[in-house]
Amino acid sequence: MPAELPARRVVDLSQVIRDGLVTYPGLPAPVITPHLTREQSVAKYARGTQFAMDVITMIGNTGTYLDSPFHRYENGADLAGLDLATLVDLPTQVFHLREVVPGGSADREIPAAAFHDRELKGSAVLLDTGWSRFFGTPDYARGAPFLGAAGVAELIRQGVALVGIDSLNIDDTESGGERPAHSGLLAAGIHVVEHLTNLELLPSRGARFTAAPPAVEGFGTFPVRAFATM
Repeated sequence: MPAELPARRVVDLSQVIRDGLVTYPGLPAPVITPHLTREQSVAKYARGTQFAMDVITMIGNTGTYLDSPFHRYENGADLAGLDLATLVDLPTQVFHLREVVPGGSADREIPAAAFHDRELKGSAVLLDTGWSRFFGTPDYARGAPFLGAAGVAELIRQGVALVGIDSLNIDDTESGGERPAHSGLLAAGIHVVEHLTNLELLPSRGARFTAAPPAVEGFGTFPVRAFATM
């Protein structure tokens, strides 16, 4: 008899997309409408055979999504140009930062010092700030934790593959428009995943992370089904 495979746990790290969901205040919510209802399909298919076909209209920045370099840079790789090897089954380092960046703290920046005690090369670095508990509420848009320029420089220096966060944005959206995290990480070919959830369920080390978007040419950002395996 073949040997039993070891038990594997899969943790879903994605926000659920639904009609009317507000991911980021000011951006349009997705609209889901029927193209062909099950009732309408009766006239098109054999007796007892029905289908539903639906249309979703949404901005790429919906739910849990990945930013490719094209999102920030005109000549950067778009979603179709990403190497799947940099998106699938990545060794993962999770930083549980709820005490470092407490909810409501005036100091919201994740410090570079948080990354000094680990070897991160080639890893997906996931930032657990606890902010996802506010997702879908007005509080989510105010006072959110973010990754500052010093932290970005450290992650680039260490050669990480991807950085994900469970907050409103990886940058400080209250800074007047500066975006050092997006600018630095995407210029270095490091993927960015925003609006993660359930990061508290992951160990600091040992999980594997996947977040692959569809291969859409000329598009920079799209929702992913992000998950970790342990």
